[in-house]
Amino acid sequence: MKATVLASGSKGNCTYLEGGSGALIIDAGLSAREALKRLECAGGNPELIEGILVTHEHSDHISGLDTLARKLDVPVLATQGTLWEFESKRNPKSRLKEISMIPLKTGDIFEFAGFKIKPFSTYHDAIDPCGFRILEGDSRFGFCTDTGQITEKMEEELFGCDAVVLESNHCPVMLENGPYPKFLKERIRDKKRGHLSNTAAGEFIKRSHGDIGEIILAHLSQENNTPEKALTSAKNSAGLSVDDILFEVSLQDKVCGTIKI
Repeated sequence: MKATVLASGSKGNCTYLEGGSGALIIDAGLSAREALKRLECAGGNPELIEGILVTHEHSDHISGLDTLARKLDVPVLATQGTLWEFESKRNPKSRLKEISMIPLKTGDIFEFAGFKIKPFSTYHDAIDPCGFRILEGDSRFGFCTDTGQITEKMEEELFGCDAVVLESNHCPVMLENGPYPKFLKERIRDKKRGHLSNTAAGEFIKRSHGDIGEIILAHLSQENNTPEKALTSAKNSAGLSVDDILFEVSLQDKVCGTIKI
């Protein structure tokens, strides 16, 4: 497998995962045109894409989903709650053009396009949000963003992965001293419906004891974080395992380097 984060942040999220015989898109928060443009820049092959996985229904994850799914003529795979929300948000004209939708159940393994996909529940203010553990042969890939916390049950899915896309949304100090109103700060910090801070991401990294090959820090806030702060926090948290883990930072306006898994 190889993975490329095409965009990550509150203005749009999209990741390309390619295996030996097929490929997947995870989230489609970019316009279809922009997603395909970035995919071409990354050296990906749209003809290999067999489906689009969706973590949840917020606009920065599905704004380009309808058009992209129809353009590629591929199904959308997500939890039932996410699919219901996506369908309700579709433009009435778009609904005239059917899209295949495949419901996934958290905790169950679904075999698709040569991958074994296991969604797991996350903590966010969405109907039925999830992350993914994706296997192909001996390769293991984890995807976990838009969550207020990482529980032991979630860790079981992520520890042991060759690579993990991990949220590191905000610096707590920058958030506290930043311009956001109080209610929004509280929502972001909320463990049951918010976003993972640099500190919380670092605690997860520390608990992994180097049992993850590569970590791509993702969904960084452009107002309440910096790539340097996120990366420094992650590396410091790794402690003695820092040399055993490769770290990357994904950005909103730039395609992340492709990693081989």
